[in-house]
Amino acid sequence: MYAITIPEPGGPEALVWAEVPDPVPGEGEVLVEVAASAVNRADLLQRQGFYNPPPGASPYPGLECSGRVAALGPGVSGFSVGDEVCALLAGGGYAEKVAVPAGQLLPVPQGLDLVTAAALPEVTCTVWSNVFMVAHLRPGETLLVHGGASGIGTMAIQLAKAVGARVAVTAGGKEKLEHCARLGADILIDYREQDFVEEIRAATDGSGADVILDIMGAKYLERNVKALAVNGRLAIIGLQGGVKGELNLGALLAKRAAITATSLRGRPLAEKTAIVAAVREHVWPLIEAGRVEPVVDRTLPMAEAPDAHRVLEESTHVGKVLLTR
Repeated sequence: MYAITIPEPGGPEALVWAEVPDPVPGEGEVLVEVAASAVNRADLLQRQGFYNPPPGASPYPGLECSGRVAALGPGVSGFSVGDEVCALLAGGGYAEKVAVPAGQLLPVPQGLDLVTAAALPEVTCTVWSNVFMVAHLRPGETLLVHGGASGIGTMAIQLAKAVGARVAVTAGGKEKLEHCARLGADILIDYREQDFVEEIRAATDGSGADVILDIMGAKYLERNVKALAVNGRLAIIGLQGGVKGELNLGALLAKRAAITATSLRGRPLAEKTAIVAAVREHVWPLIEAGRVEPVVDRTLPMAEAPDAHRVLEESTHVGKVLLTR
């Protein structure tokens, strides 16, 4: 088969479409013939040599895909050859085929085409696990989403609105904020021109955000704590703003607030399986009912993965960028 390889870490040009050995599904795995994959910022880090796959995972980038079941490994039930599926991966989505633990497979939601389904696994699992399973966002609470126009952000807005929460977002520029508003965001903050701490306090009568979904890490740590409400929960899922920050524990104590930091890729299989099952139970019905939908900015051929990485680096997109076979 062919896959996007990384012979040497570097810029987008380091991605090479090359012939590689076919994967073989092991115990409890399913072989998927890939129709599409999606580009995530973790893929950019892997290309640069900063985020290697977990032991035993495919060496090729790609944390999610959609496609058709091509073969079943020993001990697999519940799927048949030919089934249309999408999958959460530890790697290997930028390829013609990938072997996936059966617990990380999801059926393509009714009413959604096979290619678009590639935009779902990583964002739905990330948002549901962090915002709902860990931070326990409840109806009537306020969620602040940093990077509201990203793939994660566009999904977080819709899921939070679907459960009856109020949503604030930060994004860069009027056009991106307008996209967020169309998805249901209530409070629009241009991080280039506005202080999100002041804006969220003003919009909540001084209370602050009950839950914050953060992709920035160190750069926003102090201000995120200031923006939290009493009993607020800060969920950190990205480190685009650095890895080391100073934390005022007194401010955290005064608010009885909590901070969590998680990544999805390196979690044990059992944890991923539980998250995927929760997404199928809670999120898939919303998608099939038309209340939540993936936002796709553009679709490129897989061999043009370097161009797709440049799009993410330039941050000109809204939602997901897909790669197709």
